[in-house]
Amino acid sequence: MAAKILIVTGDAAESLEVLYPFQRLREEGYDVHIAAPSRKKLQFVVHDFEPGFDTYTEKPGYTWPADLAFAEVDPGQYVALVVPGGRAPEYLRGDPELRKILKAFFDADKPVAQICHGPLLTAAVGGLAGRRVTAYPALEIDMQTAGATFQDAEAVVDGTLVSARAWPDHSRWMREFLTVLRAKAPVT
Repeated sequence: MAAKILIVTGDAAESLEVLYPFQRLREEGYDVHIAAPSRKKLQFVVHDFEPGFDTYTEKPGYTWPADLAFAEVDPGQYVALVVPGGRAPEYLRGDPELRKILKAFFDADKPVAQICHGPLLTAAVGGLAGRRVTAYPALEIDMQTAGATFQDAEAVVDGTLVSARAWPDHSRWMREFLTVLRAKAPVT
């Protein structure tokens, strides 16, 4: 039986930040599940940069079914966690079931990969205090407020926590995360 990895997300997550790790980790041999507030078809988005805009734009992205509701997740069944970005982390950080899941992964020192706005979730459970991280650059102040040292880099590894700025950093992010996974939770 393959080791299981959990992705936590919701509507308005960045399509690439959910589906790239989902596919890459499956390719590596892990069993990957997506959890959301409820079992439903999720509507992801595409964030891109357009000339003349001061920030990214948002367009409808792919839809994808959630395998589990947060309330159904047993963190002990999973060897690692992926926290994608997009707008989903903004509203999900208030979900008490999700906060229990996140806290369980940090308490057990299991590998966690976070990207873009995903660190808003890990900050909500105190998971960033004293750590080095990266995130979408506009979140630098949020990361510092959460007690982290922000680094503007493609990927930052701090123990079992691997973070990246956004989807253009996927290759480096997943290489670093797979290095941590192979050491802490190899495919069986």
